[in-house]
Amino acid sequence: MSSLRTKNSKKNTSKTGALCSPVFFVQNFAQIYAVKTLISIVGTTGIGKTRLAIDLAQRLKTEILSCDSRQFYKEMPIGTAAPTRGELLEAPHHFIGQRSVNEPYSIGQYENEAIEKLHEGFTHRSTQILVGGSMMYEKAVLEGLHELPQANEENQETLLKLWNLSGLSALQELLLELDPLYYSKVDLQNPRRLLRAIDVIWQSSTPYSTLLTEQREPREFEAIRIGISAPRELIYERINQRVDAMLAQGLLDEVEKLIPFKELPALQTVGYSELFAYFEGHTTLEFAIEEIKKNSRRFAKRQLTWYRKEQNIHWVGYEHALEECIHYLSTHPLRPLDGQHRES
Repeated sequence: MSSLRTKNSKKNTSKTGALCSPVFFVQNFAQIYAVKTLISIVGTTGIGKTRLAIDLAQRLKTEILSCDSRQFYKEMPIGTAAPTRGELLEAPHHFIGQRSVNEPYSIGQYENEAIEKLHEGFTHRSTQILVGGSMMYEKAVLEGLHELPQANEENQETLLKLWNLSGLSALQELLLELDPLYYSKVDLQNPRRLLRAIDVIWQSSTPYSTLLTEQREPREFEAIRIGISAPRELIYERINQRVDAMLAQGLLDEVEKLIPFKELPALQTVGYSELFAYFEGHTTLEFAIEEIKKNSRRFAKRQLTWYRKEQNIHWVGYEHALEECIHYLSTHPLRPLDGQHRES
């Protein structure tokens, strides 16, 4: 993860200060990035993505789209660390609390709505910002999803019975047999990914990994990915502190109100599953809190693994994320994700 400092630190400090001037930055950025540009801010949970997105949006006088798959739901603001009311007033946001947990919402629906919102936004401004830690949702916006068949109800029922009777390992073994390549890449602890892949393979008689390599329609915009980095120990410490802050903000009350909906897909997530178990008397509160912290750290580890495999992320340090981000955007010509310029 790179540093933006040069050998001549004194000269660089002066130059960076000038680049951070809001007027200079907006004018210079507009000259460098004349094409439609989407800045995607990524990083682990709790690293400061929301703050960087807001600060950058204010300087660019633009809007923010969330790609956090749990912040879509209005009943879950605390447990998903959604932007606060004050933060929402600092910059226009989209896809924050716009749905209810009892409204089914797929990644395909999100992709279509996000692309429509971006298309609308690009009629008024050349740059917009995407932010969130749901890796597949970011990928859906930047690259698009493949045209895959809808879920087959009979297949899903069969697979759910297999899962309930024989456990997650049975789904893992079946996927290994059907598509070893996808097995080597997928999050094997995510049953929804396994169920979906096996269902599609059964319907299409084609390995899921093969279907995922098919060509997709190019986007109308160029994308720049900015990642926020920090030492792993600090990430874990921030996660622990964030969980404590959520509890102080009223997470227990938020989760208790959602008990009638605990079986819904939106609530099969860290911070909620553990507290549902507590309310049902299966664990103590202390144990549930430690489980939230542990599972949040595990999720951050999966995010780190995912992002390390990506070759097109420019990393900035968490301590000076805004300054380093502005410096990079102000001094580097646009380099499309696929290496080829697309007509806007």
